[in-house]
Amino acid sequence: MNRYPLWKYLLIVTVVALGFTYAAPNLYAPDPAIQISGQSSAMVMDNSVLQKALSTLSESDIAYFDETLTERNILIRLAEASQQLAAKRVIQKALGLDYVVALNLAETTPEGLASMGAKPMKLGLDLSGGVHFLMQVDSSSVIIKDIETQLGLLKKALREAKVRYKTAGLKENRLELGFAKEGQVDQALTMVRRDFRDLLPLSSERDGLYLLTLTLSETALNEKIEYAVSQNLTTLRNRVNELGVSEPIVQRQGRDRIVVELPGVQDTAEAKRIIGKTANLEFRLEAQPGKVTGREKFKFRDEKSRERDAWLEKSVVISGDQVTNASVGYDETGTPQVNISLDGGGGRAMHHATRNNIKRRLGVLFIESKARLENQTNEAGEKESVAVPYVEKSIISLATIQSALGVQFRITGLDDPEEASELALLLRAGALAAPMHFVEERTIGPSLGAENIEVGINSVQIGMLVVLLFMLVYYKVFGIFANLALVMNLVLLVAVMSLLGATLTLPGIAGIVLTVGMAVDANVLIFSRIREELANGETIQGAINSGYNRAFVSIVDANLTTLIVAVILYAIGSGPVQGFAVTLSIGILTSMFTAIMGTRALANLVYGGRNVNKLWI
Repeated sequence: MNRYPLWKYLLIVTVVALGFTYAAPNLYAPDPAIQISGQSSAMVMDNSVLQKALSTLSESDIAYFDETLTERNILIRLAEASQQLAAKRVIQKALGLDYVVALNLAETTPEGLASMGAKPMKLGLDLSGGVHFLMQVDSSSVIIKDIETQLGLLKKALREAKVRYKTAGLKENRLELGFAKEGQVDQALTMVRRDFRDLLPLSSERDGLYLLTLTLSETALNEKIEYAVSQNLTTLRNRVNELGVSEPIVQRQGRDRIVVELPGVQDTAEAKRIIGKTANLEFRLEAQPGKVTGREKFKFRDEKSRERDAWLEKSVVISGDQVTNASVGYDETGTPQVNISLDGGGGRAMHHATRNNIKRRLGVLFIESKARLENQTNEAGEKESVAVPYVEKSIISLATIQSALGVQFRITGLDDPEEASELALLLRAGALAAPMHFVEERTIGPSLGAENIEVGINSVQIGMLVVLLFMLVYYKVFGIFANLALVMNLVLLVAVMSLLGATLTLPGIAGIVLTVGMAVDANVLIFSRIREELANGETIQGAINSGYNRAFVSIVDANLTTLIVAVILYAIGSGPVQGFAVTLSIGILTSMFTAIMGTRALANLVYGGRNVNKLWI
């Protein structure tokens, strides 16, 4: 009676050892750091970039104590967290906008623990902060893109109606058509009012031409901007989900701005590159020899073919926003490729364009919004470096059409697997409806204040101390068993949260405080049952055995109902509520293990199989 088989002791020892192992990284606080990487995943970091960054920090009197250079990233650890933003600014100015310079928290977990997959628990914005991005949607590009589309449709409609025009083009944010006769203007006006109701027409006469000027109505303008911001919001959420960030905040701010807050992010450079990347694809046929109009010349994107260029037709077969799925693969030669799936409309357009153009070449155009630093004079008459956005278009693939394509095909011509992976991610997450620019980037401090956080941590310590003292005084030796189980419960709770990558928030600390109180409930039930059995004349060994066996059902029922409530809270809640539910759920499971198996193992080791005259309980 009251003896465990060897395998149960080994199981408990193994779980305890793993608990300490995977909870240990939380004892090592991360270092404030700056991470440097390329705007493209294919960019390679070298020692010259590292030395330039280090010399810039030294010239700015910013202290650093360690640097790490890999093929894709440079990580510089700083002496003080307060110098992160200053370090970012001076390095970004020195290196230019071809590099992503981001704030980071560098892990200090020993290599031995890291090699076992042990990582510190992620902390929420209200505990350790995170990274905050404020992004501006380029409204003007939305308007210009829509007006260009309207111009193409209007010119096609005029040709079909046999209404001749002499000039047609864009001037700022409006369309301007020139006609030789006044009657042609009247015909065009009738067509615009009937089929192009988003456009406001205004007729005039200049230099012998009858002009028709068209601008977007205020209602249409607001609708276009609203759609662009909403689409970008959805795309950003998809991209953040692809990054696997816990409890992120992606929300709209004002008319055309979006806030992204990422708690507990380590690779902020990767996050910034993926979130801010305004990349899209256009599929265009190569212009036929001898064709002069309706074509554009582009250079190739890869380094080997940088000096080459090709002419593509202006008309677009399909664009990236018609992609429903994208994944990385490899062709017969081991070269990376992106496998594309299109929606129904995109598949029909691709099939229609390729079935009649077999043996012609189809170009894949990569469109990316970038920024370059330019010196400008501000209102105070001082020269300053300003980030000026621009659009870069380059060819990543120009292949001969062998047969009609449909909803599935592949893109080749990519140099690097990481570049292919990034392109697939961007297409899978969805194309941005309009370019966006980083207006602000900063770290988030504890939103509830350092004093409140300290109170939260102290509440765990005080609550645990009170429980430990109560159990020790009231249950004596068995109180020691319960206290050891309670300590192990917290260790296992932290270990499981670290393994799962769960984010600890201030409400999560409240869940831990509740877990501390609930963790001894099972022991109270067991120890009270043992006392009752002793009072009824049961032997000591029989009382211990009955106490654990008969209290088991009550313990499971009580914890199961609480667990169901915690799961419901997680399912229907969000943010802080989910943080509370996560710690409570994990705490319930670990407390059942430590209270039932842990204390029983200790009791069996001390009292099992022995002649005991008195039980200190």
